[in-house]
Amino acid sequence: MTPGRFGRKSTTWYGRIRDAVDHLVRSSPSRFAILVFTALILVFTVLFSLPIASADRTITPLHDALFTAVSVICVTGLATVDMATHWSGFGNVLVYVGVNIGGIGVLTLASLMGLVISRRLGLRAKLMAASDSNPSRIHAGPVNEGQAVRLGEVGSLLVTVAISALVIEVVVAALLFPRMLIDGVEVGEALWHSFYYSAMAFTNTGFSPNVEGLDQFASDYWFLSALMLGVFLGSLGFPVIYAFARAFRGPRRWSLHVKLTLVTTIALLVFGTLLYILLEFDNPKTFGSLNAGDTIFQSMFMSVMTRSGGFSTILVSDLNGSSLLLSGMLMFIGGGSASTAGGIKVTTLAILFLAAVAEARGKQEMEAFGRRIPSDMLRLAVSVVLWGATTVAVSTILILHITKAPLDQVLFDVISAFATCGLSTGLTADLPPEGVYVLAATMFMGRVGTVTLAAALAASESRQLFKRPEERPIVG
Repeated sequence: MTPGRFGRKSTTWYGRIRDAVDHLVRSSPSRFAILVFTALILVFTVLFSLPIASADRTITPLHDALFTAVSVICVTGLATVDMATHWSGFGNVLVYVGVNIGGIGVLTLASLMGLVISRRLGLRAKLMAASDSNPSRIHAGPVNEGQAVRLGEVGSLLVTVAISALVIEVVVAALLFPRMLIDGVEVGEALWHSFYYSAMAFTNTGFSPNVEGLDQFASDYWFLSALMLGVFLGSLGFPVIYAFARAFRGPRRWSLHVKLTLVTTIALLVFGTLLYILLEFDNPKTFGSLNAGDTIFQSMFMSVMTRSGGFSTILVSDLNGSSLLLSGMLMFIGGGSASTAGGIKVTTLAILFLAAVAEARGKQEMEAFGRRIPSDMLRLAVSVVLWGATTVAVSTILILHITKAPLDQVLFDVISAFATCGLSTGLTADLPPEGVYVLAATMFMGRVGTVTLAAALAASESRQLFKRPEERPIVG
């Protein structure tokens, strides 16, 4: 092969596409993530539309196929069809594979594939994976030193992601399998359902392969505890799991991100459990007929699942209005950053709380666990909350206009879609096609991430070489 012919290879259509992808990854990992997410959704929409994917071998309507694809890739758990009966074996395999792809994260998965193929990880791949573990890296300009995962550790993080996802799902499945056998489920079905449930728990999706949902296991606390374990670990985030893995190899100092995630997560778990006990202990449709121990356990289960898990042992529509509002708040907060959970993330809430505490004490800077938090993190947190609240508000208005349904039901399902939680009052299954498209867009916005989407919309961060005169408006 002559050098001239070798050089002309870059002018081929394959070379031009490769160069375009390389340029996009280099210039904006966030836009690359959105494009890959969109491509995956389109591919899964086509696959779900195929007759082989449905149990009755008919073509699934476009709006149902698209909604299912978005819900699977965005690991949401909402559905417009009966997930237990509508899909064939091929369709259920698509669901299982899709939630694992969406749960791990597109950029992380791409980097993992590159690591396996080339046995090395270049700087560009590290930057892609790091933007999955820390959205701050997608912005132009300097990045804070105290990152959850530094670039030098990204290779180890990717290995941890792959191993932890596999190990956690296998462990949860191993806990579920004997319980299903005890309940009389056939061996083959018990094995499949065990791995199906474990994947739905770890990815915080919440689909159930049973027609009756969790009714069969509503009082099986071993089964429900295994689901809670999977959901809890998945919602912590891979940087936290990576910190746990490093701690096994020797004592290490946990980063501020890990500490904030753990403290806030546990606080919200306790807070949610106590409030569900107070709000639902006298509701005959939910926990009113249970004893004290059962009420505490079921309240804890609800507190875990409303953070993004999506499983439920009761009808959400039976909850009191106060509990629906509480559930909406917990869903909106979601889980940890770079996790399989959705929402604005617990660290965002922690930053806002620390800012309020600093303001109340008259301090100019936020501090936590002996560390100073820069002010740009507060601007980022406020942006995330504002973008999320705007998305929820717009979607709620549109679906209210389309369906004329009660506000509390619409708001609950919209927040569940944005936070990729999967709980529903029953409204989602009855939505007309135009409402389905609105809710699908809401799920996409929630999973892609408010920070990632905002960064992708901004072409670049301009540098201002001058400062205008300062003036303080009245606030509050």
